Amino acid sequence: MKLFIDTANIEEIKDAYSLGIVSGVTTNPSIIAREGKKFEDAIAEISAIVSPETLIFGEVISLEADKMVEEGRAINKIRPNMIVKIPTCKEGLKAVSILSKEGIKTCCTLCFSAGQALLASAAGASYVAPFVGRVDDIGWTGMELIQKIADMFAIQEAPTQIVAASTRNPIHVIDLALAGADVATVPYKVLMQMIDHPLTKSGLDKFLKDYEKIPK
Repeated sequence: MKLFIDTANIEEIKDAYSLGIVSGVTTNPSIIAREGKKFEDAIAEISAIVSPETLIFGEVISLEADKMVEEGRAINKIRPNMIVKIPTCKEGLKAVSILSKEGIKTCCTLCFSAGQALLASAAGASYVAPFVGRVDDIGWTGMELIQKIADMFAIQEAPTQIVAASTRNPIHVIDLALAGADVATVPYKVLMQMIDHPLTKSGLDKFLKDYEKIPK
């Protein structure tokens, strides 16, 4: 399972990317708004940090299919391998179908059911983004949704990849890998939590103290 960092914060992206653990960057209007930047400026700054092969996801903000298509084409021109995020709704599926026929890769975001995921794949979406944490918030089980979509895509031999979103903690990330997600899009804070472990710290402290006892 690949890890994408879910942020538009340049320092967070620099730090995570320097570790060699992320292979993509996901953004949305809310994330970019928190940074107080224009969409194009944010993407340009991110592109200057990561390699040309690194995937970057940018989201449309229109609600009508024709305008989503216009935005999708514009986003695709910003960077050759930009992935266009489009909401999983009636107008969104229309836009995905048109853009996919033009060779533009899309991600159906705000997906909350296996049915939506199946329709997204049928429309030609390269990726589908089920929101694990938000499904949990309404009393359902987000991880079961990921497992169901993964099983469904495997049986149908669907080319659409699962980009699991709304990950809230390290346990989510591990469970996503076990459930068959192709990608987990993870906030910087959660990535750092995955690195830190009290036994690692105490072990390093002991090694250093023991090293000081070695005759010089």
